Amino acid sequence: MNLASSATGSLDVALAQANRLLSRDPALAREQAEEILKVVPRHPMAWLLLGLSQGRLGKGDAALAALQRAVALQPDLPQAWRAIGDHLNATGDNAGADAAYARHVRYSIRDSKLLAAGAALSEGRVPEAESLLRAHLMHYPTDVSAIRMMAEIATRLGRYDDAEHLLARCLELAPSFREARQNYALVLQRHNKPVQALAELEILLKDDPRNPSCRILKAAVFSRLGDYESAIELYQGILGEYANNAKIWMSYGHALKTAGHQDRAIQAYRKSLEIDPGFGDAYWSLANLKTFRFSADEIGAMRNFLQRPDLPIEHRFHFEFALAKALEDAGEYSGSFEHYLQGNALRRSVVPYSADDMSSRVARAKRIYSCEFFEQRKDSGSAARDPIFIVGLPRSGSTLIEQILSSHSAVEGTMELPEIISMTRALRADSDAGALPGYHQTLARLDQRELCELGEQYLERTRIQRKSSAPLFIDKMPNNFAHIGLIHLVLPNARIIDARRHPLACCLSGFKQHFAQGQNFTYSLDDIGRYYRDYVDLMAHFDAVLPGRVHRVIYEQMVDNTEVEVRRLLDYCGLPFEAGCLRFFENDRPVRTASSEQVRKPIYRDGVEHWRHYEPWLDPLKAALGPVLDAYPAAPDFDVV
Repeated sequence: MNLASSATGSLDVALAQANRLLSRDPALAREQAEEILKVVPRHPMAWLLLGLSQGRLGKGDAALAALQRAVALQPDLPQAWRAIGDHLNATGDNAGADAAYARHVRYSIRDSKLLAAGAALSEGRVPEAESLLRAHLMHYPTDVSAIRMMAEIATRLGRYDDAEHLLARCLELAPSFREARQNYALVLQRHNKPVQALAELEILLKDDPRNPSCRILKAAVFSRLGDYESAIELYQGILGEYANNAKIWMSYGHALKTAGHQDRAIQAYRKSLEIDPGFGDAYWSLANLKTFRFSADEIGAMRNFLQRPDLPIEHRFHFEFALAKALEDAGEYSGSFEHYLQGNALRRSVVPYSADDMSSRVARAKRIYSCEFFEQRKDSGSAARDPIFIVGLPRSGSTLIEQILSSHSAVEGTMELPEIISMTRALRADSDAGALPGYHQTLARLDQRELCELGEQYLERTRIQRKSSAPLFIDKMPNNFAHIGLIHLVLPNARIIDARRHPLACCLSGFKQHFAQGQNFTYSLDDIGRYYRDYVDLMAHFDAVLPGRVHRVIYEQMVDNTEVEVRRLLDYCGLPFEAGCLRFFENDRPVRTASSEQVRKPIYRDGVEHWRHYEPWLDPLKAALGPVLDAYPAAPDFDVV
């Protein structure tokens, strides 16, 4: 239809026709929208249709530009805001996506009270929005729009249990409520339920196979499930549509790195920096390969960016850590430490951590988990011996142990699995509405059947991570050292290995590492020293009340006497010796930790004493470690409750 020669009244007909074409022939819908815009260049609905058709044709950048033009002309277009949210979410602009989705909610409802709640939500007035929604739901408990908005508030506040229940109720009432289902998939992923999240995403993608937000989330789910090749394939497809998005290139690089494609990962990170030279996270991603070396020009670029007063903090601390690593590799240890110090100070300013709280938790656990406590529950838990838990501190040599064990034919390496920590959160939620401190007292009230069910639940939830027929698998979540009491009660036949490294080497290595999330104790020498001391204290307690239960691997001994230590390790796990365990560096399995490239090389001793380059600046760490430092590799005398 040539609109230039058409009557003005044909505009609505042309728009309706383009809308009908959208699902069955998006290319023709795009042409129709373009014809309309030749005649009426500022028509918001035509821009909306152009954006939606571009999205269905896989032209993400063009789609986003058209959709943003539509809402600039007419802000109250809920469909446009939802699509903008999808595109921004796909490109990693989480804050922008959040704001777009909030506007979608705001403009898609007509009830005056919900409009007020939607306005409060989109403007960040969360308590006001929550109050309005609670009042509304008292009178209209099946209003799915209000339920979804309440779930959005719960998600923002990190109350994922509440968000999950609300969205499940939403879909029970309105199974075709697509926006609620997409929110549900995201919450399930964040709540460590990747299998359920994947099922919801498949429903969404069946109707809209090119939805960028759903495909990005699906790639993240595949990564969580250890299926990195599928994630890589998805990222490649998405990059065909968003070729100029630095964040997607970086996510692609992460998947490549974990799968062992280091050269391709470097290319992806460099592409990210080519698109956005000030993208600090991409610089840190290169540094975090550990085996990568920056050029003089790249070091100069990092220095220049750090001179900019307008550099956002999230980029600044990435640059600080990356430049510190570059100077460390160049042997400039004084300058390197100064940048590590600055990066950690910035990071600590935005993440919460209390060393006193950690010490209190350890003291509480020691009071509860006595010899008598375990004697009274000696026949509890699941009889399965499948899991091998590797615990300790990050950067303690745990990835090396994992790589050695997973090179055995009877053992499968997985990743740092969050199931035990998720279990503790569920137990804590069951503890008399939070009246009991921690989860340990709740655990103490469970009977044999309930403890066995928890063990079986762990096995069931981790089954998706197991890709081979090997009878044993590894859970390498280091923080599980704090939950040995729980592990012993629910899985008494599981093996537990404590990976321990010289306190100055281990703590400094953690201090030099910027973690994507968690491990908030690592951003201060005092905090990390106290954490290491509390860890040694708790492990000494379990050695006393559960003698022989935990096998300890001292990193330096593993380096000096590898075969002897490997044989001891295999004996503890009840496994026959296999020579492949000594050639662990030939194992090409995916490795998710910061040591991913280091464990693909033979053991070398150079790293054992590397911390000494920084010894002039470690007095605060030594003071925090106290007697633990002098006693290593043994533990000092702690009080056993």
